[in-house]
Amino acid sequence: MEIYQNLRLAHQNAYASLLRKAAQDAETQPKEVYDTIRRKAAALRDAARVDVPGKPAHESHPHPEGAGRPGGVGGLLRVAASELAAARPEVPQEVRPMVGGEGAGAERTAARPGRGTASVSLQDLVPFIDWSPFFHTWELRGRYPAILDHPRHGEQARQLFADAQTLLEKIVAGKLLAACGVYGFFPANSVGDDVELYTDETRTQVLATFHFLRQQMEKTDVTPNWCLADFIAPRESQISNLQSQNPDHLGAFAVTAGHGLKELVEQFKADHDDYQAIMAEALADRLAEAFAEFLHKRVRSEWGYGKSERFSTEDLVEEKYRGIRPAAGYPACPDHSEKRILWQLLDVERNAGIRLTESCAMWPGASVSGLYFAHSESKYFAVGKLGRDQVLDYHVRTGRTLQEVERWLGPYLGYEPAEAGQQSADSPAKCACGVEH
Repeated sequence: MEIYQNLRLAHQNAYASLLRKAAQDAETQPKEVYDTIRRKAAALRDAARVDVPGKPAHESHPHPEGAGRPGGVGGLLRVAASELAAARPEVPQEVRPMVGGEGAGAERTAARPGRGTASVSLQDLVPFIDWSPFFHTWELRGRYPAILDHPRHGEQARQLFADAQTLLEKIVAGKLLAACGVYGFFPANSVGDDVELYTDETRTQVLATFHFLRQQMEKTDVTPNWCLADFIAPRESQISNLQSQNPDHLGAFAVTAGHGLKELVEQFKADHDDYQAIMAEALADRLAEAFAEFLHKRVRSEWGYGKSERFSTEDLVEEKYRGIRPAAGYPACPDHSEKRILWQLLDVERNAGIRLTESCAMWPGASVSGLYFAHSESKYFAVGKLGRDQVLDYHVRTGRTLQEVERWLGPYLGYEPAEAGQQSADSPAKCACGVEH
């Protein structure tokens, strides 16, 4: 074990020296500094795989990389990934987010980060519809438009598509559904695997904190064990001069195209037309996703880095643009309960008419919510199975009981949770919160 600790200490010292050099060279060689840090992070990963003499390979590193602990190679790699977020300025200092007004064509004026509402016509959303999932609703597999010529179910797909176009035209012309949403930009910095949002650019008062989880699986390449917090500049960076030049921000949004859907579906069911009722629900879902795509395009322009985009609808569907919009409950951030923070942050129920159920499902169901990350290397990923060490850390960070955290993360747990009040035989008597688990 002493050999392993010495190895880790040596790499920590080497990494600290690298960061000091990076701070000195940053103004003249930002790209070279960035690439050097990336290579160093890869070297740290390779070094971390050295087996400890006298121990089986699976016991050599008791805490998987990225386990959420501040120490260890996992913590060091987390710092490396965080420094990557600050090492190369991604948005010029003069570029500032802009908040939206009412209507798709609302005039835009530069503004401090804040919250805005977005009401758009359904007609504006139609070009942004990704039709492939629509066919999946009817259990027809394939991608649009190729599915229309599928050798086995192409004819059925064409008939469904024609029926969808007919109903969609009625919905748009009659304004049978209404689309509205809310979104905002906030000064933000990462603190470990959390991201703090601040009330203003002084960054002295925390407005809200989002809690994220880190991949813990062993990887055979040099890819980091990702956490969404890696894509936000750290609050305390050893490359402080770079951070001060490029304060980071996080966006948030919630949109719906489901207002009026309940009444429309009930009308079809009253007429004993279940086919049209299902069709209406499927179209509302597509319009909600189209709204999310439409708004993300607007946000990239308002944020500054997407003003010159010239993407086709197909390009948008394939996510060729910069940035991501992960949603709570999905693989990169599997805890649905984090939506509650977003709902409070944007006052979603009042501003967009979308409410959360006790299980954090959105109502109306044809709704989409999530966060905007602007970093050029941000990407979607799956957290995968979580170790008990990280879940304990997450329970401390969120301030919720371990049992509640395990309930929300159930499908992602890489272990069998103990019954309430029963301590696992191989776990420490107390976690960081001071309570036995």
